Amino acid sequence: MDSSFLLTILAAAIGLLTIQRKLRSHLDNNDEKDSSSSPSSSLSPSSTVPPPSSRIWMHDVFPSFRGEDVRKDFLSHIHMEFQRKGITPFVDNEIKRGESIGPELVRAIRGSKIAIILISRNYASSKWCLDELVEIMNCREELGQTVMAIFYRVDPSDVKKLAGDFGRVFRKTCAGKTKDNIGRWRQALAKVATVAGYHSSNWDSEAAMIKKIATDISNMLNSFTPLSDFDGLVGMGAHLEKMEPLLGLGSDEVRMIGIWGPPGIGKTTIARVAYNQLSEGFQLSIFMDDIKVNYSRLCSDDYSAKLQLQQQFISQITNHKDMVVSHLGVASNRLKDKKVLVVLDGVDRSVQLDAIAKEAWWFGPGSRIIITTQDHKLFRAHGINHIYKVDFPTNDEALQIFCTYSFGQKFPKDGFEELAREVTKLAGELPLGLRVMGSYFRGMSKQEWINSLPRLKTSLDSDIQSILKFSYDALDDEDKYLFLHIACFFNSQKIHKVEEHLAKKFLEVRQRLNVLAEKSLISIESGYIKMHSLLEKLGRVIVCKQSIHEPGQRQFLFDDREICEVLTGDATGSKNVIGMKLDYYKIEKELDISDKAFEGMSNLQFLKVYGYSDTLQLTRGLNYLPRKLRLLEWSHFPMRYFPSTLNLEFLVELTIRHSKLEKLWEGIKPLRSLKWMNLSYSVNLKELPDLSTATSLKKLNLNACSSLTKLPPPIGYTNNLEVLNLRKCSSLIKLPSLAGDATSLEKLYIGGCSSLVEFPSVIGNALNLRKLDLSSFPNLLELPSYVGNATNLEKLYLSNCLDLVELPLSLGNLQKLQKLILKGCNKLEFLPSNINLESLEKLDLSGCSSLDLGGFSIIGNVINLQTLDISRLPQLLELPSFIRIPDLENNLYKHSTLKNENQMLRQYSEEHNMKQERRRWF
Repeated sequence: MDSSFLLTILAAAIGLLTIQRKLRSHLDNNDEKDSSSSPSSSLSPSSTVPPPSSRIWMHDVFPSFRGEDVRKDFLSHIHMEFQRKGITPFVDNEIKRGESIGPELVRAIRGSKIAIILISRNYASSKWCLDELVEIMNCREELGQTVMAIFYRVDPSDVKKLAGDFGRVFRKTCAGKTKDNIGRWRQALAKVATVAGYHSSNWDSEAAMIKKIATDISNMLNSFTPLSDFDGLVGMGAHLEKMEPLLGLGSDEVRMIGIWGPPGIGKTTIARVAYNQLSEGFQLSIFMDDIKVNYSRLCSDDYSAKLQLQQQFISQITNHKDMVVSHLGVASNRLKDKKVLVVLDGVDRSVQLDAIAKEAWWFGPGSRIIITTQDHKLFRAHGINHIYKVDFPTNDEALQIFCTYSFGQKFPKDGFEELAREVTKLAGELPLGLRVMGSYFRGMSKQEWINSLPRLKTSLDSDIQSILKFSYDALDDEDKYLFLHIACFFNSQKIHKVEEHLAKKFLEVRQRLNVLAEKSLISIESGYIKMHSLLEKLGRVIVCKQSIHEPGQRQFLFDDREICEVLTGDATGSKNVIGMKLDYYKIEKELDISDKAFEGMSNLQFLKVYGYSDTLQLTRGLNYLPRKLRLLEWSHFPMRYFPSTLNLEFLVELTIRHSKLEKLWEGIKPLRSLKWMNLSYSVNLKELPDLSTATSLKKLNLNACSSLTKLPPPIGYTNNLEVLNLRKCSSLIKLPSLAGDATSLEKLYIGGCSSLVEFPSVIGNALNLRKLDLSSFPNLLELPSYVGNATNLEKLYLSNCLDLVELPLSLGNLQKLQKLILKGCNKLEFLPSNINLESLEKLDLSGCSSLDLGGFSIIGNVINLQTLDISRLPQLLELPSFIRIPDLENNLYKHSTLKNENQMLRQYSEEHNMKQERRRWF
């Protein structure tokens, strides 16, 4: 086995043990549970800390009793009930009694999980019994032994005050005894009188009392069984460690803690482990599971449903089955002075919290309320700020989880390594999917694994589906519709684009996306919408059920085989289709699409076609594209022109990369909705059509359109243009003058435009320009001074401008410039020396082999420089004096990497004792 893998498992185990110790420490420091609880309630042990699991127990129960009072009737009956329930008591077998209890009895007391003190009228007549009592109460205090008292035909107050017949018997026993013995007996009797117990006077039936005692003891004994239900749970130690500061166990405040994440992520498991670890430290505790399911079965009236939920809650936490809750104030009245642990699992509506845990003051000091949900909005609505977001397991943890269920160990069996990783990937690292799939594969042969994989790639296990679909079913119709759009088409897309594409279909798209995110059905990460692969599969399963046998009747088409049937004429699409995504990278044969392929899809709005060149053909042309298209993305489009009937009035995005287009269309098309246009790598494209109607265009990408010779006049399409990418447009001769239309331009890429005959004057008017790429710009001897007008410029790339000799003084106007790249400008001789680029963080002068050494003085004026590259500078024989080692130490070199291949520079660094682990000089 891989040693690193074993180390990972060992580290996880140690982490879990550490958390368990911390939680146990909390329990050890908690006060005992309330000892004045009603005798009819289920008994709590007088000490809540179970003995160490390493102890070897000899008996379940040690009974201390006065034989003449109870041996032949009450005790014999309770022994019989113990036998029925599998409880093993210590039996004295008429041990010979001497002046004091012997070592055999001391061992029996200390070796019993529970001690029962059966106090009867003549209990105090026996010195032996009183000595047993002293030993038991000492074990209770010193060892945390669980002690139970049964007051059999005796009033507990008589025991405490040594009054009545019990007191007379005790005083008689004390005659002639030492003060020390009498004092120990009195103290033990006073303590046992306060222990929660059973009073025979409160029972009409002795048989019922005995049965209740035996049942409670049986339940108590379960807590002595070492907890193993969650042994080996991958990553559980890390989860508990992260939850520890949120729980704040040392505080007396009432705290509500949320556990949030998508369905199947493990919220319930984490909550249950925490509950099992913590519950003994609270007077009352309850784990209410799957509240959303139980709530859905209640009556539709909110108030009545709240009453029923609160009644269920109070009944369970107090163990009172017939509890009547007539109003919603009962919970607070009953629990405001109790330290309780409440876990509410699967909450999905505010009314559920309103019924059970609306306010923190409903519960006593030190209480903890843990709520699991996939709807983050519930936490905000109830002011819950302590929230644990459950993240997906790492790749290694996911594999361990899967292997635990598939192989019964945390690593794959020999020969199954690759298969196990592939299935783990199919499960999307969702613990629910890993568990279900692991159980499915358990015991299968390698060939059975291989045979099952194709089906798993397209279908969804019914157990997984039922859990995930519950969340989908809880959405309103509009949110369900949006969920399907993302699952079938927009997963992993930029959120601002999705908003634009769906703006006409949904009101307040962003708000609805936030709803899905709060319900953990999607996440929004770094500007992208992410949906888990199993949720994506759920959405696609739902769509497939719209028409089992005729895919062209569904709203979305995403199966490559079915789409090929529709596009090649073997099947037809219908007006039901609104989205189609074809990935013909996966198709081995060439496809010849019918010229009428899209004619039946009049409502098609979203079309994506991916693939290689020449795989997909349109030999018969393309007569029609639906006019409602809002997104058209087609990689390696095989035609020279679009259909003449093309109507793009609703088009928001046009992305046609690596196409064979020479020209898009003739004349003027209505393009008022177009925001993004990407024709990159269309090497045959010679000209663009009239774009005067594209007044909303934000981004125009013509990267590597090497045959393009000119751009259309700057009318209309430049009004709101933010990004213009003309990189490697090697045939482009001139840029149009944008004049006052460049105010929105933020990024301009014209590097590699080797045929440009003059420097673009647009730069002087682009006041909001933030990024300018002039790399490999031809015949550029000097950067024009009007570049200094772009005062918002942050990044300037001048790499490999082979004719560039100097930079203008106006460069000093660029006070926001963060990155200046002059790499490979081998004729550059001068840098302006008296300027201060206070925001500059990166300066690349590598390969500037003609640079005058005085040009390096610019570095002395830069206070925020983080990266300086002066490699491949043969003229640099020593480090310039103004770059002092202290400066590098204190403000420049703290986060930087100074590069130089010169041997003298390396020697210089050594002379100043620069630490190798912090510096690298090349």
